[in-house]
Amino acid sequence: MKILHTSDWHVGKVLKGQSRAEEHKQVLAGVIEIAHAERPDLVIVAGDLYDTAAPSPEATRLVTRALTALRRTGADVVAIGGNHDNGNALDALRPWAEAAGITLRGGVRENPAEHVVDGVTATGERWQLAALPFLSQRYAVRAVEMYELTAAEATQTYADHLGRVLAKLTEGFTEPDRVHLVTAHLTVVGASTGGGERDAHTVLGYAVPASVFPGTAHYVALGHLHRSQRVIGPCPIRYSGSPIAVDFGEQENVCSVTLVEVGATSAARIREVPVAAAVPLRTVRGTLAQLAAADPPEGWLRVFVREQPRAGLREEVQELFPRALEIRIDPELLPTPGSGTRVAQRAGRSPRELFADYLGSRGHEDDGVRDLFDELLEEVER
Repeated sequence: MKILHTSDWHVGKVLKGQSRAEEHKQVLAGVIEIAHAERPDLVIVAGDLYDTAAPSPEATRLVTRALTALRRTGADVVAIGGNHDNGNALDALRPWAEAAGITLRGGVRENPAEHVVDGVTATGERWQLAALPFLSQRYAVRAVEMYELTAAEATQTYADHLGRVLAKLTEGFTEPDRVHLVTAHLTVVGASTGGGERDAHTVLGYAVPASVFPGTAHYVALGHLHRSQRVIGPCPIRYSGSPIAVDFGEQENVCSVTLVEVGATSAARIREVPVAAAVPLRTVRGTLAQLAAADPPEGWLRVFVREQPRAGLREEVQELFPRALEIRIDPELLPTPGSGTRVAQRAGRSPRELFADYLGSRGHEDDGVRDLFDELLEEVER
């Protein structure tokens, strides 16, 4: 059978105030085009369909239309909730999804059988997929208790709970003539972050070892980390990565989907298919003179200016690069902690003195900024 694995769409993403709705339309159109060309038997969307738990009507329309279009290619479609998604809101769409022939699992349900999806391809290959949406630490404990496994103890870790839940969902992975699959939205120890993931859900407390996945699985389709990559473990484990660079920390990532060909008695063959529809993200560095002499690169820009801070600098850079979404002083020019800069003592000091000390600590000696501060202070004190 052939599987198209994608994740982390983050539809509704706004980057530094810039809507990316049109880019998402093009990117998802590219994913659908790949599905038409490759004719997969199964499409797995491994979480973070949306960028926010309260998506706009436009974002909801785009996601539901993309899922419908993927289903119309003839593939079975399974999508799970990620840490950016509202699991209950996704589950509220299940009647629509079921009518459209789409399997949608937003949150963990009380009956573990609801998270085990069975199917058969047009050529007769039988498959079974354990679909685990994102679980917070609190709900991981609840899921363990729900499934009547061992009592959840306060000293047990998130990884312990996830291991028990996955063991329950995959306990039927014993039939030799069936392809056994897992999809989940989580962080695996040793995998590389892509740059735009939510930090609170990638720290070590949320990381699980690859050993939580059974050796009987033919393929594990993961979401959450935005860089496409293989994870070493007891079975083939992979993050598809995001098909769109979510922020400037991901500008070097290769945006793609993953194609997998696997059988009950044959090992998974995996390849990446690039998705190149999104506007690129680029970082530019230089002095104002260097920036003025350079040709503006294509894409959304982050500009690190190699100048001392002063009033009006941002506006000058913005005039040179209208597509600059983020303009900052190059971090290499900023004083580092403990470099001998003065630390303002608050007691008995006026706001003007404190602000002057702050400017000095940041290497910012522009009189225009101090004058503006004085004007604002006078307005406040009237």
